[in-house]
Amino acid sequence: MNLKNYLFFLAFLLAVEVGAQVPSGNKYPKREFRAAWIQAVNGQFRGIPTETLKQTLISQLNSLQEAGINAIIFQVRPEADALYASQYEPWSRFLTGTQGQMPSPMWDPMQFMIEECHKRNMEFHAWINPYRTKTSLKNQLAPTHIYNEHPEWFVTYGDQLFFDPALPESREYICKIITDIVSRYDVDAIHMDDYFYPYPVKGLDFPDDASFARYGGGFNNKADWRRSNVNILIKKIHETVRGVKPWVKFGVSPFGIYRNQKSDPLGSNTNGLQNYDDLYADVLLWAREGWIDYNIPQIYWEIGHKAADYETLVKWWAKHSENRPLFIGQSIMNTVQNADPQNPSINQLPRKMALQRAYQTIGGSCQWYAAALVENTGQYRDALIQEYHKYPALIPVFDFMDNKAPGKVRKVKKVWTEDGYILFWTAPKADTEMDKAIQYVVYRFGSKEKVDVEDPSHIVAITRNPFYKLPYDDGKTKYRYVVTALDRLQNESKSVSKKVKL
Repeated sequence: MNLKNYLFFLAFLLAVEVGAQVPSGNKYPKREFRAAWIQAVNGQFRGIPTETLKQTLISQLNSLQEAGINAIIFQVRPEADALYASQYEPWSRFLTGTQGQMPSPMWDPMQFMIEECHKRNMEFHAWINPYRTKTSLKNQLAPTHIYNEHPEWFVTYGDQLFFDPALPESREYICKIITDIVSRYDVDAIHMDDYFYPYPVKGLDFPDDASFARYGGGFNNKADWRRSNVNILIKKIHETVRGVKPWVKFGVSPFGIYRNQKSDPLGSNTNGLQNYDDLYADVLLWAREGWIDYNIPQIYWEIGHKAADYETLVKWWAKHSENRPLFIGQSIMNTVQNADPQNPSINQLPRKMALQRAYQTIGGSCQWYAAALVENTGQYRDALIQEYHKYPALIPVFDFMDNKAPGKVRKVKKVWTEDGYILFWTAPKADTEMDKAIQYVVYRFGSKEKVDVEDPSHIVAITRNPFYKLPYDDGKTKYRYVVTALDRLQNESKSVSKKVKL
């Protein structure tokens, strides 16, 4: 780190200590969603040799793990194609350079990422785009693409091609793809970003007159009908995921403004594009009805933005979580490139983190985008490691999906082995997949220290292994190790402790 960056970092740490003049929540929460998006559409994977790409992804995951990230949202379906071995859709051009061309040597990026994420105790969220089929009309579709079989399901809008959201066939097909993913892969969630009806092209209406004439009966206007089309899909996806694996979550990451006050008195004091009116995405309804399991609005603006102030939007969403887990979509670049209005010598990360943790309804954040975090843009990664993600965090509990904790671990014992002093335990018994222990949390306390498993500073490991290597020194210092079990939805068991001398 050069001198200028070092001084900048010291200034930011000082700002953390003196506070950011917003209500302070839990400084080090034990449970917090700490995710990062890894996208394919920027071409970062295209044509890269398999082993090189694998090593790049492993390096990224190692860096993200060190930065405290506990969930990865990985783009697997950008254009009704696949960055996995799909039974229905062609290999993505964002992987091989040509749609339909199989990777050589053959590998499955989604399966690879699931295994690597789970090794690092990270959740894997499979990120799909539901409707988009071509990001540009210049792109060539593979002969096996569904468009060639059913061109009547699609519409052209601007320079792009989309499934027609009004058609029952579109919804059935999209849910078939999701069923395939959830049934064959050990994903922790299905994730959609902000592309519902497409972003408006100036002076051009979405070409759905024929579909409205056919399916719009009972609606007085297209806007309500379009929202209904998306509502039906969202509800159907949620039911699909639950029906295949009841522990898999379904989350969305909408554009950061639901509605402006000029459109709705209950909207935010902003002046930008609106989910409800422009993208036909009634996100609050989905949360209220329980059709989504989490919501990550993309609040990518800075504090003080004239049309869409970050602070205004965080407070608005915090008040409108609709009793569903709410996380904040953070723009790394926008955060580090803008100064804190109340302290121009530092960037906006300290104040944004203080805001995020000030509201009980906000359970974490997701970083856009992972590579900017890995590259430590503006010392963002340093700040997470040194301060905001100083201690590990468990994923928040989704108690509306499952609130039953697994049983306690059994047979905790310490054993000398050729690999060192190891703490072993046995998994608790489980009757169903939902009851199974998937991970374990290991805590360490001094021999006379009060055991407080709510304090994340005592977490020494979150692991999928039923053992933990103890840091043996001279055998003269007494410690108490505590082990708990986590199920698929991060419910934590009662603790079991063991005294050791290290």
